[in-house]
Amino acid sequence: MFDLPDSEILPLSREHVFWTWSAQAKVNPIAVRRAEGVYFWDVDGKRYLDFNSMTMCVNIGHGNQRVIQAIQQQAAELPYAAPGMTTKIRALASQAVADVTPAGALSKILFTLGGADANENAIKLARGYTGRHKILTRYRSYHGATAGAMAATGDPRRHMWEPNLMPGVVHFLDPYRYRSTFHRTHPTISEADFAQDYLNHLEEIILYEGPHTIAAILMESVTGTNGVIIPPEGYMQGVRALCDKYGIVMIADEVMSGFGRTGKWFAVEHWNVIPDIMTMAKGLTSAYAPLGAVAMKPEIAAAFDERVFESGLTYTSHPVSLAAAVANIQVMKDERIVEHAAAMGPVLHKLLTDLGESHPSVGEVRSIGLFGIIELVKNRETREPLTPWNSSSPEMAAFRAYCLEHGLFLYTHWHTVLVIPPLIITEAQLREGFAVLDKALEITDTSVSRA
Repeated sequence: MFDLPDSEILPLSREHVFWTWSAQAKVNPIAVRRAEGVYFWDVDGKRYLDFNSMTMCVNIGHGNQRVIQAIQQQAAELPYAAPGMTTKIRALASQAVADVTPAGALSKILFTLGGADANENAIKLARGYTGRHKILTRYRSYHGATAGAMAATGDPRRHMWEPNLMPGVVHFLDPYRYRSTFHRTHPTISEADFAQDYLNHLEEIILYEGPHTIAAILMESVTGTNGVIIPPEGYMQGVRALCDKYGIVMIADEVMSGFGRTGKWFAVEHWNVIPDIMTMAKGLTSAYAPLGAVAMKPEIAAAFDERVFESGLTYTSHPVSLAAAVANIQVMKDERIVEHAAAMGPVLHKLLTDLGESHPSVGEVRSIGLFGIIELVKNRETREPLTPWNSSSPEMAAFRAYCLEHGLFLYTHWHTVLVIPPLIITEAQLREGFAVLDKALEITDTSVSRA
């Protein structure tokens, strides 16, 4: 039925595929044949160690037969049901997701197709619940590529589409200690004072904008592609307190940081914070099928008991995707994958730290669980990034090319290198990848010697 020689995959794709996030004439994709565990193979039989979980999403690793079989069984039994219907798998999936939310407190679940529309629907829920319009998000954020999620996004990916995006978004600064706007002349400030300065900044913006106009504060619990920025102790608790003070809905975007990535089911649990709404995707099914979700407190859902929630999706609660989610969550529990990610967290951090000490182009490393980043600089004293803002450089291109050539698949963003492997990775496999990174960083080190 799907007969196509491996040699024809790339030519046929080049002829017909329109690629996202790409200049079409410059695309050079890997033609993937199969994947298993933490590895995948291209059509020529070359093996790659997956240090990015494909798109930061294959949390349980590739080829898990329990999830595959659950998908097959559901497709054979009932592949689709209309949004206004319910099914056994819809009931079970809603319960499974609700049960793993922080303290089980977000007990109402709206299923979407992915992270972007989860964030879109979270915004709609917050606006409907509060009767307010404005949404506050951070500058170093990414919330998705649809019009509403892109408007909420703070990074330059939104610029091309402005002003034709959702109105009502106000951005504020991230608590990014390595490049803190407020502390360039006071780098030794305590963590508590650092957190409070950024909370003061946020509260000032709330007051300027008018608390009565703000529906929600939407934040990645740990900033993803824009830096793996881990909030300082007290910051998330402070945001929760500000939301309570001003009647603002707190939305935690856990699309990338959720489902064990940080060593907890959800990153907000590191700070014992319960948001009002939480969005998720990626690790929800470990990408075995497309699915997103919005988990909310009962009082948010109750606001729509007597009035219609004017939103919907043809494929909401798609049975095949829900079967993948239920099986994925059960695999994570049975195989203690979240606990394994927590145990591997210190291992990853030590490997990152050792790498940083060995290479002058490494300005800083950060990690939480199996969510890590290497920030590359031309000069450690000035912290000048290895690439210009929102750009790349020959050194970064050569660095990534070396990694791919030597069978290490990872994601680079501007002057940073993200390390986001499947959560089943072993210490030996981490070290395998870091051996390649160690050699690849010799390329970026040359830019420091010329600085």
